[in-house]
Amino acid sequence: MAIKVRDAVASDSQVIFDFIIELAIYEKEPDAVKTTVEETKKKIFGKDSTVKALICEENGKVIGHAIYFYNYSTWLGKNGIYLEDLYVTESKRNQGAGKAMLKHLAQKAVKEGCGRFEWSCLDWNTPSRKFYESIGAKSLDEWVGYRLEGDSLINFAKN
Repeated sequence: MAIKVRDAVASDSQVIFDFIIELAIYEKEPDAVKTTVEETKKKIFGKDSTVKALICEENGKVIGHAIYFYNYSTWLGKNGIYLEDLYVTESKRNQGAGKAMLKHLAQKAVKEGCGRFEWSCLDWNTPSRKFYESIGAKSLDEWVGYRLEGDSLINFAKN
């Protein structure tokens, strides 16, 4: 198996969107996806994009993707990489594709002087959590995530 990780390009938008749908199904939220192929293309590859993506291929066939962006740590005084999505199609899991994409991003973080490489994982996703811990990642159990979205975001933003 020849695995290759490369920067995604605009023509990858459909496959990225398809993986977004697959990931939503895996995470038991198939109806949560509100974006489209066109919006995905615009937000990842558009002129003002703050998002980047990787494609993972096996022998030239796309088998996974990663979507990430840069954040900033005030305590470290350094940028970091935040991994929004990491997805490998089900039939290709446990063959090194996910690890290859994580390693690619870790190397990018080191090369660019980033202080952190972070991501979130659903608490019930035991296979992924075990995998992340096997590569040395630490769970941030003391942090509680918060989110404003939809009507809550709109209502809070008013006046």
